[in-house]
Amino acid sequence: MAAFNFTLSDPSTVILMGIPGLEAAYIWISIPFSMFYIISLLGNFMVLFVVCKEQTLHKPMYLLLCMLALTDISTSTSVMPKALCIFWFNLKGIMVHGCLTQMFFLHAVSAMHSAILVTMAFDHYLAICNPLRYATILTNIRIAKLGLMCLIRAVLFVLPLLLSRLPFCANHIIPHTYCEPIAVAKISCGDITVYRIHGLVIALIVIGLDLMLIALSYSLIMRAVLRISSKKAHQKALNTCTAHICVMLLSYTPFLFSNLTHRFGQGIALHIQIIMANLYFLIPPMLNPIIYAVKTKELRDKVGKYTCRM
Repeated sequence: MAAFNFTLSDPSTVILMGIPGLEAAYIWISIPFSMFYIISLLGNFMVLFVVCKEQTLHKPMYLLLCMLALTDISTSTSVMPKALCIFWFNLKGIMVHGCLTQMFFLHAVSAMHSAILVTMAFDHYLAICNPLRYATILTNIRIAKLGLMCLIRAVLFVLPLLLSRLPFCANHIIPHTYCEPIAVAKISCGDITVYRIHGLVIALIVIGLDLMLIALSYSLIMRAVLRISSKKAHQKALNTCTAHICVMLLSYTPFLFSNLTHRFGQGIALHIQIIMANLYFLIPPMLNPIIYAVKTKELRDKVGKYTCRM
């Protein structure tokens, strides 16, 4: 999770090489990538459309789902259009400012996505552990303020990294489909050790803190659930959390794998690292709306209603 300003001898473009060694398979690789991207856009825009249209869904939980959908759209759209241009049209050049902007959006949106998952865990905690005060504590206005705080936090975490400077040599070639920060740092003439450690520490602080808060929320939820004597209430409480737990596993597991392999995965083939990094920006955004549509009855019914009209 690191980003850098550029000091280049040729300040115009950086070359993204795509997936080195698999150039002959670009068309075949692009088929699942483009399908995943289209499904992710359709699913997330459907969630946004249904929640906006249905007055009964104007509740904190569904507003948080909309925020999650917006981060999913932003994440995949920051990466996939350029990757598909490389696969289909061999358009490998990207402006330096475009590269910097892409890194900023990727990391700011990833940090915001994590913060929204924390807020959703808090939402579930209140709904299960303090249902009588839920409506007064989590109002729609308060959710909007929490969303703004998530955005500000994400920008503040990424901004110091954007103010860093590294000297760059004549080699502006990045072996990746997008401006992955460690790959960008490797084309620097200077020592990047400090920047690698800085980026890793920031990533671990953001993700580590968020995971601790989520774990705390769920430990309190489990304690409250175990005190409930009714089996039906047990089941309802667990169903409320299932979708969120699935989304968390989908989000954090590939993120940590991709981040750690880029820094320490010297034994893992480069093309495997690049494909896994791209799948991290595709699979969670594609599956998140499907998981919530399947596990949340109210949303499922509304989506079904609009789907039948098409």
